[in-house]
Amino acid sequence: MTSFSERFADYFAAEPVRVTAVLRLPLIALIGLLVWIWEVDHWLPGVYAVVLGLYAAAAVVWLAVVLRGPVPRWAGWSSTAVDVLVVVALCLVSGGATAALLPVFFLVPVAVAFQDRPALTAILGTGTALGYLAVWIVYSKRDDAVGMPDIVYTHVGFLLWSAVATTALCLVLVWRRARVTNLQNVRRQLVSEAMQADERHNREVAEHLHDGPLQTLLAARLDLDEVRERRDDPALDSVHAALQQTAAALRSTVTELHPQVLAQLGLTPAVRELLRQFETRGGYTIDADLEDVGKPESQQLLYRAARELLTNIGKHARATTVMVSLARRGDRIVLTIADDGAGFDPAVVERFVADGHIGLGSLLARFDAMGGAMNVRSVVGHGTQVTATSPPETAPSP
Repeated sequence: MTSFSERFADYFAAEPVRVTAVLRLPLIALIGLLVWIWEVDHWLPGVYAVVLGLYAAAAVVWLAVVLRGPVPRWAGWSSTAVDVLVVVALCLVSGGATAALLPVFFLVPVAVAFQDRPALTAILGTGTALGYLAVWIVYSKRDDAVGMPDIVYTHVGFLLWSAVATTALCLVLVWRRARVTNLQNVRRQLVSEAMQADERHNREVAEHLHDGPLQTLLAARLDLDEVRERRDDPALDSVHAALQQTAAALRSTVTELHPQVLAQLGLTPAVRELLRQFETRGGYTIDADLEDVGKPESQQLLYRAARELLTNIGKHARATTVMVSLARRGDRIVLTIADDGAGFDPAVVERFVADGHIGLGSLLARFDAMGGAMNVRSVVGHGTQVTATSPPETAPSP
């Protein structure tokens, strides 16, 4: 149910190296544009063109690699180190183009701050300043008329300051990230403890109903059966039917509060039982693909999701076909429930929560707090698909 901008931000926030990979392409375009506008008389034009061309091609390939999936931890800082070396090489072989390329040295250290590695940020930032100084030393030795202008030392000072600033920025980002992570962990623990307390309470209430009122009703029904055997009274039949309905309702409530099949057999049999009950309540066609996932740590959360989603379908969807899949994907359990019903606008969920209808909204909050995810895809008139992904599981449970 997240927007495209939120998914885009999460995608790039997960891998900072993606940010630098994207920023690298306009930087290369800027280098080419500056030299083209400057009309530079290259010192080694062939070498310059080859280096810049290989750099551009490698940047495009690298962007494709990082967008396809996760990359090693060292990939971020090593790619930025290559940026520094390439810029130094371009300056060394471009003669007068150095005047156009020197500002690039001030742009490279900024990209390093995204890596969340303060020590490497400091090393690469300092290396950028030394590379800038090395370029000027080469030119001062190559051309006696150039010498070493005093402004060079000022620029090196600015680059060193930039290295310190980006390192400080990186430290702040790391500290804030650690603080947010700690808060998320505390939140996840509180939600977990609240769910466990809720489960304990439901179990106690279920046991009380089963051992108390339900047994009393069953005993009363047995006594009534004895009376009915001695007396043929239609009124007793009505009382017997009422006792039967009440006992059935109590059994259903006990099962809903604390499903024994979930505790004893695991998530897959519990979801299968939910589907059986759901199918008996209406004329639905059920298409189920349920993998045996054992007893995962988050089975209570996923079971609640399945029950709530099936209840919503029965109340609101006006569907004829319901598709349910349950599978393990790596260290997570994925539950998908789809229907061909009326559908709805996912944006109204927040309004439903504000009006007091907190079923789906509560599920979304629980999954988010526990480190899982719930994605709602729905179009009015074209059904709904909800994919619930559990938090990471420590290990498959038998």
